Amino acid sequence: MENMNFILGKKIRMTQIFAEDGKMIPVTEIQVEPNTVLRVKNKEKDGYEAVLLACGIRNKIKKSLLGLFNKLGKFRHIKEFRTDEQEINLKVGDQIGLDSFQVGDKIRATAVSKGKGFQGVVKRHGFHGTNEQHGNKDQSRMPGSIGATGPAHVFKGTKMAGRMGGDQVTVTNLEIIKIDLDNNLLYLKGAFAGGSNALVAIKGEGELKVYEKPVKDLDQSGEVKEESSSTTPSAEVSEIKEVTDDKEAKEEDKFTESKEEKTEVKDEISKEEVKTEEAPKKESKEKATEEKKSSSATPSAEASEVKKVEEKVEEIKEDKDQAEPDKDKQ
Repeated sequence: MENMNFILGKKIRMTQIFAEDGKMIPVTEIQVEPNTVLRVKNKEKDGYEAVLLACGIRNKIKKSLLGLFNKLGKFRHIKEFRTDEQEINLKVGDQIGLDSFQVGDKIRATAVSKGKGFQGVVKRHGFHGTNEQHGNKDQSRMPGSIGATGPAHVFKGTKMAGRMGGDQVTVTNLEIIKIDLDNNLLYLKGAFAGGSNALVAIKGEGELKVYEKPVKDLDQSGEVKEESSSTTPSAEVSEIKEVTDDKEAKEEDKFTESKEEKTEVKDEISKEEVKTEEAPKKESKEKATEEKKSSSATPSAEASEVKKVEEKVEEIKEDKDQAEPDKDKQ
């Protein structure tokens, strides 16, 4: 089996391109971002060989898909491509881009057609209707007979009115007219099913190449060379995530610094409050000690005065005692 290229894209619009000889070519513009390999299936574990690709970005995902995405991103679209009897050197986390395709390749595109609701047989199946002649009132777009009387039932598959559109449609032999690697755009000749922003599965012959992000090279003069392809949306998203992470880290640092400053201010305030509370206590203690000292000092002074008074009293008594014998002698 020949090697097959495959990738997922998003239908943008229909437009036209003018060739070098001046001819106008109607083309369909498809935006093809690098697809991420989520899983590589093999015959030993899964019974068949296939590759599971994912593309697009969304904000919220279900918990059941967290294990499948394996922290590779939050993807919007997932699709499996069979790779039976084909040698593929892919692993989980690799990316596939437009590098695998070339101008002039013939590919086939698969998409879901626009839903048109409940339609009649003229629009749905192309019935030409009946002639609008005398006696054919309100019968011009009718389906007519739906079967014979004998079987007494309507056969399966009878073309009748019903829901139209919303089917998976594959268009083959679409030629690649132009590949814009700078903007990740693919231009296919002609039209195929699907509205704008519809998911498109593209398959073609060729070898799969792992997408490599362009690296800026420096000239001898020191100037930066132009990139071979501009940064992809996924790379832009990763850069935005890095910037946001840096901002969040800086905000967290500022928050922690402000917290530390607040705690330091609180500690200083608490220390001042403790000092203010301890100051009156110290004053009261000092007063108490002074009072004690004064109280201890007053009794000693009183005792000394009492002793002096007692000594004077004794002296007076002695004088009286000396004076009384003198009177007796006289």
